[in-house]
Amino acid sequence: MADLIDSLLGIAPDSPLGALRRRRPEALRHAEGAFRELLLPEDPGGLSRAERAALALRVALKEGDAALAARFRALLVAAGGAGMAAEVEAPGAPQGEGRLAALLRYADKVALAPEGTTRADLDALAAMGLTSRDIVAATQLIAFVPYQVRAIAGLRAMLQEMPR
Repeated sequence: MADLIDSLLGIAPDSPLGALRRRRPEALRHAEGAFRELLLPEDPGGLSRAERAALALRVALKEGDAALAARFRALLVAAGGAGMAAEVEAPGAPQGEGRLAALLRYADKVALAPEGTTRADLDALAAMGLTSRDIVAATQLIAFVPYQVRAIAGLRAMLQEMPR
């Protein structure tokens, strides 16, 4: 079965690179499991699937991975968040005082300058109705997307050297 990364890069499971990836089945299972749990959980809690997709899209755009961003954009639309896309994709700092703007500001800070994150940032999210569990989920998701971007970049480089 192809996972998100195989799907994005067009890696056939039985190709040389697909076979190489499958030599570490636990790594594939954990990466795909994290993706599904962070973006498509059965119980999203107070952080909706649309908000999760919006955060992932924002970070993928900041990381410069257009293919991954397109996948997250599709998840955003599928989760009923098509109206959020313009705000998520807008360049610069998120404007406004709404919940989505607060989440996007937090995503930008955690993704680009995590050492600058303060208690005030967490308090701003709590003031928007997010629980500690929701904030942890958002933070994990924001940290997971750069991992995906780097894994994809490494595999893209390998694809240049070996057949799919």
